[in-house]
Amino acid sequence: MGDISLTQAQALVDAAQQKAAEIDTLMNIAVVDTGGNLKAFARMDGAWLGSIDISIRKARTARFFDMNTGDLGAASQPGGSLYNIEVSNGGLITFPGGIPLRLNGEVVGGIGVSGSSVENDHTVAEAGANALT
Repeated sequence: MGDISLTQAQALVDAAQQKAAEIDTLMNIAVVDTGGNLKAFARMDGAWLGSIDISIRKARTARFFDMNTGDLGAASQPGGSLYNIEVSNGGLITFPGGIPLRLNGEVVGGIGVSGSSVENDHTVAEAGANALT
């Protein structure tokens, strides 16, 4: 299994920051490697302090399950097959803003974004993920 490089991870953070600026929001942006370890991080000036941990957990959650955190959240609702999964692994985030990172069909890490609405979080994370080359 491959792993995201520091250069790639930083490029994703940069692309996500650019998208956040375009939509006029302040974000915390985290990129993790294949093992869920923090590889690159940025807290935009003025971004919520409480969203630092959330962005990292979104990135890890996306990598641990190789799915968007919003999709995981849909399956973790009461009565769902993954109900209460968010309390596993030291705490997961199951709302939008985390995306697994794939390169040539292989998962190489995850990106997590937090600091605004979950819709904006996902949009910024997607911009970062789409910058992976």
